[in-house]
Amino acid sequence: MLIDGHSMAFRAFYALPAENFATSGGQHTNAVYGFLSMLATLLAEEKPDHIAVAFDVGRQTFRSEMFPEYKAQREAAPEEFRGQVELIEDALNKLGITTIRKENYEADDIIATLATAAKPLGFETFIVTGDRDSFQLINDTTTVLYPMRGVSTLHRFTPEAVEEKYKLTPAQYPEFAALRGDPSDNLPNVPGVGEKTAAKWIQQYHTIDNLVEHADEIKGKAGDAFRERIEQVKMNRTLTEMVRDLELPVSPDQLDFKPVNVAEIAEKFDELEFGTNLRERILSVVNAEVIEVPQEVAELVVDKARVSEWLPRGPLAVAVADRIALVDEHRHALLVDLAELDEDDDRALAAWLKSEEPKFFHDAKAAWHFFHERGYELNGITHDTAIAAYLVRPGQRTYELADVYQRHLKKQLAAGSEQLSLLSDNTELADHAAAIWELAEALTKELHAIESYELYASLELPLVSVLARMEAAGIAVSIEALEEQRDTFIEMVADEEAAARELAGDPTLNLSSPKQLQVVLFETLGMPKTKKTKTGYSTAAKEIETLAVNHPHPFLDHLLAHREYQKMKTTLDGLIKSVGSDGRIHTTFNQTVASTGRLSSTEPNLQNIPVRTPAGRRIRAAFTVGRGYECLLTADYSQIEMRVMAHLSEDPGLIEAYREGEDLHNYVGSRVFDVPVSEVTPELRRRVKAMSYGLVYGLSAFGLAGQLDISAGEAKKIMDAYFERFGGVRRYLSSVVEQARKDGYTATLFGRRRYLPELLSDNRVARENAERAALNAPIQGTAADIIKVAMLRVASALSGLQSRMLLQVHDELVVEVAPGELEQVKEIVEREMNAAIELSVPLEVSAGIGKNWDDAAH
Repeated sequence: MLIDGHSMAFRAFYALPAENFATSGGQHTNAVYGFLSMLATLLAEEKPDHIAVAFDVGRQTFRSEMFPEYKAQREAAPEEFRGQVELIEDALNKLGITTIRKENYEADDIIATLATAAKPLGFETFIVTGDRDSFQLINDTTTVLYPMRGVSTLHRFTPEAVEEKYKLTPAQYPEFAALRGDPSDNLPNVPGVGEKTAAKWIQQYHTIDNLVEHADEIKGKAGDAFRERIEQVKMNRTLTEMVRDLELPVSPDQLDFKPVNVAEIAEKFDELEFGTNLRERILSVVNAEVIEVPQEVAELVVDKARVSEWLPRGPLAVAVADRIALVDEHRHALLVDLAELDEDDDRALAAWLKSEEPKFFHDAKAAWHFFHERGYELNGITHDTAIAAYLVRPGQRTYELADVYQRHLKKQLAAGSEQLSLLSDNTELADHAAAIWELAEALTKELHAIESYELYASLELPLVSVLARMEAAGIAVSIEALEEQRDTFIEMVADEEAAARELAGDPTLNLSSPKQLQVVLFETLGMPKTKKTKTGYSTAAKEIETLAVNHPHPFLDHLLAHREYQKMKTTLDGLIKSVGSDGRIHTTFNQTVASTGRLSSTEPNLQNIPVRTPAGRRIRAAFTVGRGYECLLTADYSQIEMRVMAHLSEDPGLIEAYREGEDLHNYVGSRVFDVPVSEVTPELRRRVKAMSYGLVYGLSAFGLAGQLDISAGEAKKIMDAYFERFGGVRRYLSSVVEQARKDGYTATLFGRRRYLPELLSDNRVARENAERAALNAPIQGTAADIIKVAMLRVASALSGLQSRMLLQVHDELVVEVAPGELEQVKEIVEREMNAAIELSVPLEVSAGIGKNWDDAAH
């Protein structure tokens, strides 16, 4: 199998959206992911035993020397593509696959040489490329796999398939291509000679040379045009011919798969932040051998003993599936089936789980729920190796035990826990517990090395049981209210669609189809074209919103409303599906997802319910106080990120504003626009607010202009005036990026690190993304740490009361208040949130109460 590396990398790049594939530091990886995914599929289906991937070296080749216009029209590769080919090459080399480049030649020529040499050696050859010039290489032992859509659908071109499509033999294809010209290579065509005419002439005369000899016989305008361009056609023919006799460092029989070090591949995939799925797919089809790390640990011994006698042996690692495995520091294990415990052992286990005896887990929150559902109380969570691994390397796509074990100890774990069943007397669960023990030791050292152990032990670990209790409690909802809203949105979606169809004059128009939208917007309604994509012009949200601002049209209003209502309907569907049998929604809070340290919420996501829109507020109104409780109390931090910015930047102006209790945006507005505070209009306040928050996210003058719908020049003036008045902010923002460039990471006030190797990337897009992350991580990360500290303090202070914390959404806590406890709870929440951290500016907590989440807003 011979693969045209650049050709397929480009196809992969355009097949997957760049914005969905990037490392947390900003390096785009969509071409790498798409290429490796295609490769895994190809290897699984075609099972080649010899393989090479050929790459172009650059634009300069012998063809461009002969014909300077050759490929000269091609634009530079998109910024996001930069750096990805090198990543693909590196991954291929680690996968034991030969990669080849040759100065002054193209990948085509390398492939042609190898395919030609392979035939007499008895090989059957598959060529994978998006370049049709390769059709000239097709013969009874050589097939071209040509991508028809992205990189997932490949069409087999055999001699028969070429003849069927072009009515020509593969050998005649380059003759035909020379006549037809090739816009992708900048080879001119002959005016008036399309594919049909070109094919007819080659069928009749077989070669360009023969056609030239009989040029006088060709009638009409096409004949005249051909005679005028004979030299160009001959040049086209020369350039289209592939070189089949290059001197290469390898011959086809040397292209077998080289042995692969699984640990190296795992490390590479972690670096790219790809999940296990792709890694497993690719490792299953290459010559992967597990290079064993010398075992420095004793053999695992599974004891047969009573739980009550076995338990008192110091800290234990615990793995949970449908039974539990316990492992001690001497690698002795006990497998416990809870259903078979007698009364004494069950009592002993319950007492041990409830005690503060040290216990090590991987995903301790899942273990907490496992025991809680079976009537046990869990305390003494001393290690959670998933959270430890996250703090050491935030931003990884997965923190499954097998991945973390591989990532940090370079060891393979036995089969996944989903395969562990009571029916087999396997010891895999014990292996998992032993792996947790090993990881707890190794990760503790790593956390100390990066000065993050305190953050782990004092903040993240105690938070596990707080979050688990919140998840178990859930929040009451009115299903009727949610269903009523959902039905309203269904009607509103239908109304908008009907109005849009009428304007488009198409009763069957599907507003969710980009293809149909393109026709309506750019043909029927003749609107200005948006950003060009592979399939036409973009109909993405951002493009349509910009179009609606610059070229207002009722159709666009209906389209945007349709999308908004559709989104709300989907949100409501998700919420309705999530209501448990107790009439409450139990979301899951994730500690290891956001690389900034923020908690995320899933199944359902309660953080994406809009706070400020009427529709979002109606949804919040459906979240109510539960039976037996008096009201909901919500409390949040006012402008927490701006307060953190004031503290970190030490800007005297911002600090003064907060200390004086001024309205920050009015205060900043008066300084920036040089007017008294009383004359800061709502519009000026809006501009300053966008500016202040934008700085935290690395907003440029161009970005600010887009947000405020003003010219870039005007936005730059506002920015300059801002920095002139608040020089501390400018100094801080530039110093934080410079420091991160030196250190390779940023840190929050609590020591949470975020590693950003892309700050040194020569890919501009990756570097700028990393710079934005460097600005944002210390501020957003510190804000995230503050709310986590507040949660621990509030939970601890509420411990003697019936009232309980239910949700944390962004900077807000939601508490369910028991009868008679309101005043006490309000005082506790405000006091403990205020005491979470001492900054150079005061924190401000505002609280509200009500029968539902919306009423309790403040």
